[in-house]
Amino acid sequence: MSANSLNALVSDAAQLGVRIGAAQAGQLLRLLDELEQWNRAYNLTRITGRDAMIAGHLLDSLAASDELQGASIADLGTGAGFPGLPLAIVNPDRAFTLIDGTAKKIRFVEHAARALALTNVRALHARAEALAPDAPFDTIVARALAPLPELARLARPLATAGTRLIAYKGRRPDAELAALAALPADWQLEGVRPLQIPGIRAERCLVTLLARPRQPGAPAAPPAG
Repeated sequence: MSANSLNALVSDAAQLGVRIGAAQAGQLLRLLDELEQWNRAYNLTRITGRDAMIAGHLLDSLAASDELQGASIADLGTGAGFPGLPLAIVNPDRAFTLIDGTAKKIRFVEHAARALALTNVRALHARAEALAPDAPFDTIVARALAPLPELARLARPLATAGTRLIAYKGRRPDAELAALAALPADWQLEGVRPLQIPGIRAERCLVTLLARPRQPGAPAAPPAG
């Protein structure tokens, strides 16, 4: 990889408020090398072309880095490892559990973690609704998994009071926010932050929810609709 491509990624990440060095930029670009190779055989992502992958997978994923809290992070519905793998590369002191129900995608996550020597990544082949973690996570991230009310339901068994849930969205999802507000108060809205991702013209935002204490006698999660 060229010095120009490394410098460009460092500069683009800085526009998102994420400081990375040349070594981390190199890991991020190597992640795309691995993804491109596997994608030829396993159809892991519909985003193709180097520039589109840098913007749509790397930079979009990194946009939530400053929103993470705590030491344990879950990526719910990680797919081929996004946003979890890029976030793990730039947050080596945090432990990431990347969860998906599609076996071939989790196999790629395991391969990428080995190839990049990411000792802070655990890949878990499971459906979100079947999970029963040993301990709740400090932060849960999810990209393109489900509308907010459904995402809140899926994430609640992985959370405890104070857990942060960060949802990557396109345009501000006002209808989803209104539907979420009508549900039992397991989560409170912490904020909606618009994003400007280098290389992406479409609107993007992060919706952040904070888990509230469970009410006595309340079920672990609201029933599926």
